Amino acid sequence: MEKRQPHQTRLIWCMLVFLFFFSIHTCALDGSEERQLLLSFKASVNDPSHYLSNWNTSANTLCNWHGITCNDNNNIKAIELTGRNISGKLSSSIFHLSHIETIDLSNNQLSGQLPNDMFISGSNSLRRLNFSNNILTSTLPQGSLTTLEVLDLSNNMISGIIPNNVGLLSTLKFLDLGGNMLVGTIPSSISNMSSLEYLTLASNQLVGKIPAQLGQMKNLKWIYLGYNNLSGNIPEQIGNLFLLNHLNLVYNNLTGEIPFTISNLTNLRYLFLYGNKLTGPVPQSLFSLEKLVSLDLSDNFLSGEIPECVFNLQNVEILHLFSNNFTGKIPKALASLPRLQVLQLWSNKFSGQIPKRLGNQNSLTVLDLSSNNLTGKIPDTLCDSGRLFKLILFSNSLEGAIPRSLSSCKSLSRVRLQNNRLSGELLAEFTKLPLVYFLDISGNNLSGRIDDRKWDMPSLQMLNMARNRFFGKLPETFGGQKLENLDLSENWFSGSILPSFGNFPELMQLKLSHNELSGPIPQQLSSCKKLVSLDLSHNRLTGTIPTSLSDMPVLGDLDLSENQISGEVPRNLGAKVSLVQVNISHNKLHGILPPTAVFLAIDASAVDGNNLCGGGDTMSALPPCKSVKRNPTWWFIVTCFLVALLAFGVASYLFVLLRRRKELEVKSVEIKERIWELQFFESKVSRSVTIHDILSAAKEDNIIAKGKNGISYKGESVSNGMQFVVKEDSVKSLPPSFWSQMVELGKLRHPNVIKLIGICHSENDAYVLYEYCEGKVLTQVMRDLSWDQRRKIAVGIAKALRFLHCCCSPSLVAGCMSPEKVIVDAKDEPHIRLSLSAQVRTDSRGFIASAYIAPDAKESKVITEKSDIYGFGLVLIELLTGKGPTDTEFGAHQSVVEWARYCYSDCHLDVWTDLMIREHVSSNQNEIVETLNLALHCTAGDPTARPCANELYKTLDSILRTSRSCVPDLKVSSPF
Repeated sequence: MEKRQPHQTRLIWCMLVFLFFFSIHTCALDGSEERQLLLSFKASVNDPSHYLSNWNTSANTLCNWHGITCNDNNNIKAIELTGRNISGKLSSSIFHLSHIETIDLSNNQLSGQLPNDMFISGSNSLRRLNFSNNILTSTLPQGSLTTLEVLDLSNNMISGIIPNNVGLLSTLKFLDLGGNMLVGTIPSSISNMSSLEYLTLASNQLVGKIPAQLGQMKNLKWIYLGYNNLSGNIPEQIGNLFLLNHLNLVYNNLTGEIPFTISNLTNLRYLFLYGNKLTGPVPQSLFSLEKLVSLDLSDNFLSGEIPECVFNLQNVEILHLFSNNFTGKIPKALASLPRLQVLQLWSNKFSGQIPKRLGNQNSLTVLDLSSNNLTGKIPDTLCDSGRLFKLILFSNSLEGAIPRSLSSCKSLSRVRLQNNRLSGELLAEFTKLPLVYFLDISGNNLSGRIDDRKWDMPSLQMLNMARNRFFGKLPETFGGQKLENLDLSENWFSGSILPSFGNFPELMQLKLSHNELSGPIPQQLSSCKKLVSLDLSHNRLTGTIPTSLSDMPVLGDLDLSENQISGEVPRNLGAKVSLVQVNISHNKLHGILPPTAVFLAIDASAVDGNNLCGGGDTMSALPPCKSVKRNPTWWFIVTCFLVALLAFGVASYLFVLLRRRKELEVKSVEIKERIWELQFFESKVSRSVTIHDILSAAKEDNIIAKGKNGISYKGESVSNGMQFVVKEDSVKSLPPSFWSQMVELGKLRHPNVIKLIGICHSENDAYVLYEYCEGKVLTQVMRDLSWDQRRKIAVGIAKALRFLHCCCSPSLVAGCMSPEKVIVDAKDEPHIRLSLSAQVRTDSRGFIASAYIAPDAKESKVITEKSDIYGFGLVLIELLTGKGPTDTEFGAHQSVVEWARYCYSDCHLDVWTDLMIREHVSSNQNEIVETLNLALHCTAGDPTARPCANELYKTLDSILRTSRSCVPDLKVSSPF
């Protein structure tokens, strides 16, 4: 080999040195460019938590910046800033990072439009893109990104159609566009995403048919298209998706029959088709899907019989076929499904007997066969697993006695057997079930005594034994003090009403009518301070009406008719404004009716059959009472004194009223050639706050919140330091009726609703003033709250909703009922802020989408009382589990509601309760479970199935008042 010359060696060394320094220089340029792109992104957003504080020019390496991950060459490969309370516009600069693989900005408050060049950026390495749970608007951007595998834009405000060229994102494996405002049809070009495994377009406004081309996407494992307006048939081509694990098409307008090809989906574990308009029989081949864990075909128009081949569903845990038109007998094969926990077949036309061995080989937690045409006896095997939590069999034609085995079923909590043909006695063991809180056996042929055994039901809240043949005396107690509703009417009970009935501090309704009860009405009943309805009619009661009934604070309905009560009506009866309905007809009462409001307008039939008299101040249907002669001089002096006293009082009242009215009048103020109109709703505010205070508050330094509805500032009165909140709006976006409606809202007063204290506007700008509530937003403190604090907050919010829905005329809605709208003060008392847009919206232009808005409200663009209830249900779920609708990790479940419903059916509380309250589970197990049950009722897909606010409050209050113990390893199930 020829020896290398020295000058050649020197040349090679020079070249190596040059390349070394060039590479260093190039890296420096790359790092400098990446730094500038990140700083550009930082400059475009707001960072109130200062999480991006070390994103600055002085930092040596970008790899140490918060949320930044680098590859082996120190190039940025990931930006992960999920849940950092970042707001502002989304800059396109981060899409130009040449080595970026992951961008995750989910669970923030980013707003504005998606960058137009999002899918045509300079990066050839982007794999994962997650902007879910923000406030992003505009339409979906056009373009393609050949490396993208994950795209999650769920729970934003993205509108418009799904572009026809969406199929260009051919490398996607995960696509979630759910929870937006997308319209139009699902483009058939979506089938070009041949690698897609996960597809979610749920909770939008999509219409048209489900594309048959979906059947070409052979890698699909999950499909979730629920809560849209899709129509037409379920395409047969779906049967080609052999890898499909989860199919959810709920709450659309799908028609026709379930395609027989669905039986090809041999890997299917979850099939949810409820809430559509499907007709015809269920294909027999569907019951050959052996891997099915949950099957829900409820709320359709399906018909025909359920075949015995349902036996093949050996792995099924939840079977929902309720609210259809199924006929025939309940298959005996259901009794052979070893994993079956929840069986709900209610509201169908099933006939024949309940399978005799049902429950023997199952793990039943809930059985609901109500509202069918079932006959025969109740099987004695239903609770063989020892896990049966709910037994709902009402409105059938069941016969025979209540099985003795149910009397030893210690896991039972809710039992509804009313309106059947059951006979025999109520076994003594049945009155000792520790967890039963709801027991309804009314409308049967049950008989025997109930006072000859010990009642030991410490959890009992509702007991209805009406319309049976029970006889003997009333029991002294029912084994606990939680009883709220007691109905023993239309039986053959005799003897007296015992004084011990006054020992039920939670009693709200007592019905003992149509019996043979005698003796006096015990004074002790007045100890039931929460009693709202008292019906003792159609008995043989004697004595007088206890004067103590006049002092019952919330008594609203009193029926003492058809008895032998004598004496006079207590003069103060009806003095409490709560008493609105009284019936004392057909007794032996005499004297004058009290001059209280309830008697002034009482119907004649409600006092008929007595020896009562009326007068000028009472109803004219009664004969006038004889007047008493009075000394004319004495009467003249008294009359003059009363007239003078009245005149003084009226004058004082008018003075105060006129002064207050003047303070609350609309005022016009000119500042810098602009005319401002002010109106306050409290005299104190009018004397304290000026236009200068309001305008001084509306500055960047005073911002306390930025949301979809505008910016809120904290203000302070210069004169006395009074604090208030100013919310800014644009006059142009407000309908003409806005200001008149604000005046009505300014009259609202409730301890759990933040007061509207004033309004202020000029030609172009508008401000709404709220009282300043010292505290923190529920979102900020929720994770640190104990169980006692959380339940207090839940009850407070329920009180506010009851006030808005039931006490305001016309009723009002809270709007977006989310944790961000709730301020929690130092005493753990919640205060909700009304969404003014919900009060004044006249069309869909001002509609605000949110993960806490009910699907029906998103569809109709109208917030209703039922959508308030839905939002409250989500807040309850979040208080219990720590997970909200903006979270993304729900395993095989597509939403927090579905996940919560599954958790409720499993009852492993240590799995789904929030870590902060897990230590309280053992002492509050049933309380927590029942609260989740209520939350699931509130989040029912059908708005009519959600409770009203009054029912909601009463149920929640009764659940949370005290804790109940729970049977170890007890499994509960769905709330329906």
